[in-house]
Amino acid sequence: MFVVTGLPLAILFCVVTMLGWGSWANTQKLAGKQKWPFELFYWDYAIGVFLFGLLFAATLGSFGTAGAPALENLRSSETAFLLPALISGALFNLSNILLVVGIDAAGMTVAFPVGVGLALVIGTVESYIETPKGNPALLFTGVALILLAMVLSALAHRRLPAAGGRRPLRGLIYSAIAGSLMGLFYPQLMRAISPAFNTEVIQPGMLTPYAALVCFGAGVLGSNLVWNTVFMRAGKVTYADYFRGGARLHAIGILGGAIWMLALSFNVVASGVAGPAISYALGQGATLVAAIWGVFIWREFAAAPKGTNRLLAAMLAGYALGLVLIGGATQ
Repeated sequence: MFVVTGLPLAILFCVVTMLGWGSWANTQKLAGKQKWPFELFYWDYAIGVFLFGLLFAATLGSFGTAGAPALENLRSSETAFLLPALISGALFNLSNILLVVGIDAAGMTVAFPVGVGLALVIGTVESYIETPKGNPALLFTGVALILLAMVLSALAHRRLPAAGGRRPLRGLIYSAIAGSLMGLFYPQLMRAISPAFNTEVIQPGMLTPYAALVCFGAGVLGSNLVWNTVFMRAGKVTYADYFRGGARLHAIGILGGAIWMLALSFNVVASGVAGPAISYALGQGATLVAAIWGVFIWREFAAAPKGTNRLLAAMLAGYALGLVLIGGATQ
């Protein structure tokens, strides 16, 4: 399998993660503008996550001299390590559906900083406790700045006038619940992966990153039958509606899932060098990317009163400085 051994490449992979995790939600915005319910979009998204996990395992996960090919590793793995990867996928899936609801209700500028920001704090702290790698002072100062940026985002959001179809409080609540759950999926996934997979032999029964990602994708797609069906019934959307969608609509959702899974794949591979806590925290700089999309591309604060731009500028600065400190924690 392909592994990362140098810090510069690991940081680059984390930057790709940040861009991917911060940008995939644009596909949901595009589908929503075509009146495509988020529940139907999310089926294609889950399919995209699973298919890209398979593709990654069949390519980078099956070539090279390190570790073992993904299929061979899956055959020799133990249930005790398969289950955490599957549970991680199911846990992430529920949290991400709630985040999509938050985006639909409150917009990217608010849903991402609150939801993903909470996930960053919870996931980074838990990952560092399990694998204490990196400078803790820089790491947690960076996390604190990102937490401050979340507060500034909420303050800016309160200044928005009420919009016809927008329900910001609902979006804020869903995003907060999503972030609380999302912070747990990454440490759960890492428990299934053999430690020091990039430099040492894969421990008996444990998974390579690529095999774990296949299980994660299966957990996402399988749990979608439960989680998304509940939301479909609540939204009075049927499976027949899904098959009435055009190829372009389905392609948008699958693309969104592929972008997100590419980002996760790069992040997990980079964690062998940077450490899970730093790798995850840098990847969750997606909050900054999503906020930039929301402010400058989707113009979600165009109707806000004067003075809001100062809050938004401080929010973006907090995210940027926080990410710089987290990146410096790798030294």
